[in-house]
Amino acid sequence: MLVVVYDGVQLLDVTGPVEAFDGAARAVPGSYLVRLASLGGRDVVTSSGVRLGVETDLADVERPLDTLLVAGGWGYADAAGDRELVDRVRRLSARARRTVSVCTGAFVLAETGLLDGRRATTHWAYCAELAAAYPAVTMEPDAIFVRDGNIGTAAGVTSGLDLALALIEEDHGPDVARRVARWLVVFLQRPGGQSQFSHWSRSRAPEGGTLRRLLAEIAADPGADHSVAALAERLSVSERHVSRLFTRQVGMTPGRYVERARVEAARVMLETGRDAVDGIARRCGFGTAENMRRAFIREIGIPPRAYRDRFTGTTAVL
Repeated sequence: MLVVVYDGVQLLDVTGPVEAFDGAARAVPGSYLVRLASLGGRDVVTSSGVRLGVETDLADVERPLDTLLVAGGWGYADAAGDRELVDRVRRLSARARRTVSVCTGAFVLAETGLLDGRRATTHWAYCAELAAAYPAVTMEPDAIFVRDGNIGTAAGVTSGLDLALALIEEDHGPDVARRVARWLVVFLQRPGGQSQFSHWSRSRAPEGGTLRRLLAEIAADPGADHSVAALAERLSVSERHVSRLFTRQVGMTPGRYVERARVEAARVMLETGRDAVDGIARRCGFGTAENMRRAFIREIGIPPRAYRDRFTGTTAVL
């Protein structure tokens, strides 16, 4: 596995995946050999000022690669504008089984043309910039990571761990991925289609105190009656007006907000408890497990049982 680094790279974009693959190599001896590579094999200085020792010159890599990873960081613009670096990445990718990026490393992949006609993501703060600069790329700005064929892109910073764990699971199965996740004290990777944000951080803060209190009530008791009619009655306004309030101040319809709040509550129960899916569905206001399954598919791309599996680890450690 080769990790492409450059001045201004973000330290966690490098060390997160590197630690995950190193953990897998300890669990499955000989499975991965991780090397850092740069132009000229020069050491690089990260955006936080930490110097990384580099052992490999990109120009000297001749053998086929298993995984080529391009890290991101504040120096992404200079990296994407460096013709030699971009050409080296393009040529190495042609000899790699798969090519992935973390965070703004996607700009380097986009500059090579590897993302043309493909789905991709990057850090949420840079999705619009990448989409404008590379219109041939189909951006998925809300995803933690995206796999499209043998190309993968991860969102910001810690999502590099999610992508690395997904690749480890693909190569060696879920048990090894869980062991690595336990060693790193993280959950087995979040599903790639899951949002970069929780429901609460995605929602706008309402302007009025009355609506803010109503949202707090929804969060405190997601299983209660939160139909538009019930919400309107609690606010002493018409159903049409409550719909306008939510759209204007929260940025979505009341129904969508309530569904996301219920999914968020169910996610916590699935992650931390052992209650049956049917019971969680009733407690969170979905009524039936099937209704909850459909909501999970809409919001995070996988059903509840598969989501829970992400957080079911073995007791073994490395």
